Amino acid sequence: MENKKFNGDRLKAARIYRGYTVAELAEKLSLQRQTVSMYENNKISTPEYSVIQNMGKELGFPIEFFLQPNCVSVKMGSTYFRSLLTTSKKYRSEQIERINLIAQVFSFISEYIDFPGTKLPRYTGNDPEEAAMLLRSEWEIGEKPIENIIYLVEENGIFVSSFKAESNCVDAFSQLIDIDGDSKYIIGYSDNKTTAARIHFDIAHELGHILLHEWSEDVDALSKEEFKDIEHQAHAFAGAFLLPRDAFLKDLGIYGNNIDYYCELKKKWRVSISAMIRRAYNLGAISQFSYQQMMRLMQKRGIKKFEPLDDILTTAEPTLFYTAVNILLDQGVFTAKEFVQGLSIDCSLSLTSCEIESLLGLPKGMLFYEDKVPEHRLNLRLLK
Repeated sequence: MENKKFNGDRLKAARIYRGYTVAELAEKLSLQRQTVSMYENNKISTPEYSVIQNMGKELGFPIEFFLQPNCVSVKMGSTYFRSLLTTSKKYRSEQIERINLIAQVFSFISEYIDFPGTKLPRYTGNDPEEAAMLLRSEWEIGEKPIENIIYLVEENGIFVSSFKAESNCVDAFSQLIDIDGDSKYIIGYSDNKTTAARIHFDIAHELGHILLHEWSEDVDALSKEEFKDIEHQAHAFAGAFLLPRDAFLKDLGIYGNNIDYYCELKKKWRVSISAMIRRAYNLGAISQFSYQQMMRLMQKRGIKKFEPLDDILTTAEPTLFYTAVNILLDQGVFTAKEFVQGLSIDCSLSLTSCEIESLLGLPKGMLFYEDKVPEHRLNLRLLK
């Protein structure tokens, strides 16, 4: 441990990332709760090496991770979670810590790869319809359906990441991060969502937050009604962005009261039937009575949660990080081992290859490597 210094911030980050409370981690480490708290706050700066070994074992991080300084400056703006009112603060903290790690890995990769610049219009109003049309214009997509919203968002400089959710309490969230002075947005969505329609709406909803809402605001301090208002605006934005007014109304025609017709439209627009019916109502194409009647009919048919085509329509997964890492490996900039080691040396961020793959959404084994013992080159002596 010569020239090494224990970093309590790293212990706290790893604990939160794994979803442990201080008391839970203390129990796993056979320590007092107060002792763990003092480690995290750097009030005990020289834990026994055996204790650090146990930290690494229980939290799944290399020992080196706890002995490195924080070299990459990552500042977090507001974090907008869908279902915030029913999502535990503990779980939200896990995801924020995960974004923190992703940001540090991105900082390393961006030294070698030119990622797309963030392309967003400046908008200071609060009209979801206007903001949605402005974004469509900025991204030059007119009024056509969006086939793959993940690719579209990544192509315009916004990172997208799927995350494992133990329950359906979190659909998606968006986060503004500042990495050494460079601002980036990250949208995360639950891997419990596998249908194109639901993923598209979740990501469009987060785009609404990005364009419409304040990113220095303490979201936790919002009242229940204030939070409902901003969620309503993000919902309205998602509907307007995915279903532009004129093109959608033209397609809807005179069949706005027919659920089966919405099923046909779903193939084209890749938006859920429920969301299309709501959009039709918001645009005045159907009455409130018709809207409520169709919602009840969907419930009666058993297609409210699992709609027709949900098992057929799919969308692509995020590929921006995969493409970047694949270029580095394919072009011989790094071997898998050199990539993992480079992250540790250049950014003081020691992570296992499996952890990096999980953070960046890479295929399992992409960064796997084995340390092989070098073999001597010997020649067989021919016997006379």
